[in-house]
Amino acid sequence: MTAPESTSAPAHFIRTRIAREFEAGLHQRVVTRFPPEPNGYLHIGHAKSIVLNFAMPDEFGGYTNLRFDDTNPVREEQRFIDSIKEDVKWLGYRWENECYASDYFETLYGYALSLIDNGLAYVDEQDAETIRAQRGTLTEPGTDSPCRNRPSAESRRLFEGMRAGEFPDGAMVLRARIDMAAPNINLRDPVLYRIRREHHHRTGDDWCIYPSYDFAHGQSDAIEHITHSLCTLEFEDHRPLYDWLIEHLPVPSRPVQIEFARLNMDFTVMSKRRLTRLVDEGHVHGWDDPRMPTIAGLRRRGFTPESIRSFCTEIGVTKSESIIPFGVLERNLRDDLNARAHRRMAVLRPLKVVLSNFPEGETEWIEAANHPQDPEQGSRRLPLTREIYIERDDFMEDAPKKFFRLKPDGEVRLRNAFIIRCQEVIKDDEGTVVELRCTFDPETRSGQPGSNRKVKGTIHWVSAAHAIRAEVRLYDRLFNVPHPAGDRDADFLEHLNPESLEVLRDARLEPGLAPAKVGSYFQFERLGYFVPDVDTAPESPVFNRAVTLRDTWARLEKELAGR
Repeated sequence: MTAPESTSAPAHFIRTRIAREFEAGLHQRVVTRFPPEPNGYLHIGHAKSIVLNFAMPDEFGGYTNLRFDDTNPVREEQRFIDSIKEDVKWLGYRWENECYASDYFETLYGYALSLIDNGLAYVDEQDAETIRAQRGTLTEPGTDSPCRNRPSAESRRLFEGMRAGEFPDGAMVLRARIDMAAPNINLRDPVLYRIRREHHHRTGDDWCIYPSYDFAHGQSDAIEHITHSLCTLEFEDHRPLYDWLIEHLPVPSRPVQIEFARLNMDFTVMSKRRLTRLVDEGHVHGWDDPRMPTIAGLRRRGFTPESIRSFCTEIGVTKSESIIPFGVLERNLRDDLNARAHRRMAVLRPLKVVLSNFPEGETEWIEAANHPQDPEQGSRRLPLTREIYIERDDFMEDAPKKFFRLKPDGEVRLRNAFIIRCQEVIKDDEGTVVELRCTFDPETRSGQPGSNRKVKGTIHWVSAAHAIRAEVRLYDRLFNVPHPAGDRDADFLEHLNPESLEVLRDARLEPGLAPAKVGSYFQFERLGYFVPDVDTAPESPVFNRAVTLRDTWARLEKELAGR
């Protein structure tokens, strides 16, 4: 039914309300639904809704349905349905029933006839622009349609003709007959059905009229015996219509709608229109680009289901809009991977080091812990040879006083090995350092008398003879300002971060990473957390940086928040 183990979560107003309803004996179980439209890919904002909708039945007893609100055949595709199901499963959840609003088209049509027969709906032959103009404004009441007092029998005949395909697209609509002077514009005789000859991904060409979202949504909840319809705040103004339809239709149950604030995050965008532009205009490499806030993108980047669920639990549920720092999501990933990711050594920008006093042609095998703080995660063997690679950034020829890595005549410890001293710097014709000649102190090996000799720097390395060459993709924030869509004077695309992706094609990794598969997680020591990309192959490994070891954006976010 639901996901994994329940996570202890802070109280919020929805949980408190449901608990009180249980105490009052109003419910014996909680039934919720996650109702995406199958016209796009899920993003991190949807994850908040998924976690909430599955958490409540998990806590109070009950279940969650996955319902596709497929009432708009123009934009809906099977590929979106497949990706949504994959994302929900990947997050760790299992729904009770897989439902589709289109499964209820016949029932909804019968409900519409019921409204007509009871004088609560009528067929209107005015065009959409006229109907829109007659709705009025927030300060002025609407104007009655000349069709508003049409006899029910005539409206029923016309509506049956709409279903039978007797009229062209746009010729007429079915409207609820509520109150054209209602303060809430959604109650001013909203449109319930339109004529639209479009092929539907499930019902084919059986229907040429389709219900509005407002008409299908609440009734689908009632048909499925949903107890709590949890929606984001943009549906709050639609709740009076939701309740009116439930009250005036012969539905089998009485669900209640409760709204909560949607998730907003800095340094990204989550509107479907903007995300589509990013993909269609080639600013990212598809919907699963690791810089995208889509679930597919986050998964490919290296975020874990556990970290996303933990994040959604931590930020809580409120009715107040706020913007959550992207760093909070990253911190949850760090916390998760710090505990379970095996440590590995990788050199992203290699600089060759020759250990001149190491026997040529020999390989020394070193035992290294998979996780220094957790012996139960075991160890692996690392080859050490005369020639190794270190990070180019770990050497500086003219080093400042507080540079504690390698420098001419300076010493550092090689991680898991011994201390080395730089004796000679080799440069090419252009003056670029291409090789270092060093000596090692054999007495500083683990278990030797000098193993406790202290130096101020420890660096990572890989054996030149055994390392595997790999492509490493360093991902960062997609935008370089916290609120890219909030600038009214500029297109949000003007705030794209030109350094959101750096591709390193000559990284060298310890040989144990060669068989790594998609779905495994590693800490590259001193560098960050990395995962194999879907493009990886045995002969050409590709790794993505999921997150750095430290939050490099925290200072900028703090400065911007103080302005």
